[in-house]
Amino acid sequence: MTGALADEIAGQGELSIRLVPDPVLRELCDPVTRFGPGLSALADAMLRAMYAAPGRGLAAPQVGRAIRLFVVDTAWKEGAPAPMIFVNPVVMGLSVATEVVEEGCLSIPDTPCRVRRPVRVDLAWQEVDGTPREGRFEGIAARCILHELDHLDGILCTDRAEEAAA
Repeated sequence: MTGALADEIAGQGELSIRLVPDPVLRELCDPVTRFGPGLSALADAMLRAMYAAPGRGLAAPQVGRAIRLFVVDTAWKEGAPAPMIFVNPVVMGLSVATEVVEEGCLSIPDTPCRVRRPVRVDLAWQEVDGTPREGRFEGIAARCILHELDHLDGILCTDRAEEAAA
């Protein structure tokens, strides 16, 4: 992230969510190479935008930034907020077991998709300060992480839809 972008983010209020067919949603995102206050400010602004939408996850390209960053909070709607920030995420393993579940996307309003995904993902990522992390996620957390990870590769849930949602 450039210094100018960090300054822009730090001085910016709320982020707007990009909608299909915005071309940034189809970009292959660049790895984050600079960590610091600008990246942290962007992640915080993304969490605010996600909660306001309201959603359970939001990727950087959805707010116009083609970098490998996303935020997820799968429990806040149930009254137990647990925000997670993922920088430069890499899938280390996936379960063989899969399930088809209806997904929504903040960038494709009112277009639910039934998508088959693994029920577990092992992930390596960095924190906003660059600290490396690894973890295993299951259920809705795995689904949200894989959905947001797709955004970093220019893939939308409509690309993965198995059948029309009911």
